[in-house]
Amino acid sequence: MIDIRRTHERGSASLDWLDSKHTFSFGHYHDPRHMGFGTLRVINEDWVQPGGGFDTHGHKDMEIVTYVLDGALEHKDSLGTGSVIRPGDVQRMTAGSGIRHSEFNHSNAETVHLLQIWILPEENGLAPGYEQKNFPGEEKRGQLRLIASRDGRDGSVTIHQDTDLYAALLGNGESATHTLAGNRKAWIQAARGSLTLNGTQLAQGDGAAISDIDEVVIESTADDTEALLFDMK
Repeated sequence: MIDIRRTHERGSASLDWLDSKHTFSFGHYHDPRHMGFGTLRVINEDWVQPGGGFDTHGHKDMEIVTYVLDGALEHKDSLGTGSVIRPGDVQRMTAGSGIRHSEFNHSNAETVHLLQIWILPEENGLAPGYEQKNFPGEEKRGQLRLIASRDGRDGSVTIHQDTDLYAALLGNGESATHTLAGNRKAWIQAARGSLTLNGTQLAQGDGAAISDIDEVVIESTADDTEALLFDMK
């Protein structure tokens, strides 16, 4: 079964420095029909204007993955970490027993466009942690590249959950296939461009919940498509 979550159906938030789209319930947007999927709790697509950002705030008991599409995001946290996240980078922050951080547009001229993803951890009260790695475009070109996993295999960042996260960059007509074990499901997020998922069209910003399907085939219908695939319990 494939259940499509269209981009225009998402929740939204707008401030003078922020435009945000919420795939699942978040903040002031609440829809009991869309509280997450599997281990996925949040997928927010954010556009942060120059000079804007999220002041220091706290999180607990969540695996937070940040994926930048355009621009650069500056990060600081209570662990003493300071970094800039750019396209190709994947940041994983384990909120665990408690962490505080801030996120700001690193540029005074360009908008930063990103996806922030929250994944439920296997257990609460973990020690807070941080990891950031770069995955060059050539590693994702024409294929699904593992970028996050529970065991950190193939150089992926480590998340405290039995969820594998893949990213792909596909040109028009290029495709990638992923096989799901019988007891697992998947979520596809069309981050940029457009694609077909087992023949069903997805536009930029669309997502899809996949269950009871053995093989997932994504094919780009645009010159520059970027997609994320979550393989989970």
